[in-house]
Amino acid sequence: MPRPWCSRHGDELRIAVHVQPNASRSEVAGEIDGALKIRLHAPPVDGKANEALERFIAERLGLARRAVSVAHGHTSRHKLLALQTDLETDEVRIRLLA
Repeated sequence: MPRPWCSRHGDELRIAVHVQPNASRSEVAGEIDGALKIRLHAPPVDGKANEALERFIAERLGLARRAVSVAHGHTSRHKLLALQTDLETDEVRIRLLA
């Protein structure tokens, strides 16, 4: 059984993502190897892709931009996002995969 890409750890929700920068548009592209695959319309330079990722996830989940941050993998395609939210993991999955 594959590990979940979205899980709760105390007050924080964590999402494992695999990012593809420089895409023609920002979108969720499904699931891959225990991570949510996200295509971003942002270059991977000067933190622009990380900022675009945080903004994209916040918008999709209806959260404030400051509630989403890259916790691990700042220079990698594989990242772990930390979300300050009361949303349940099932609701997050529905909103991001819809």
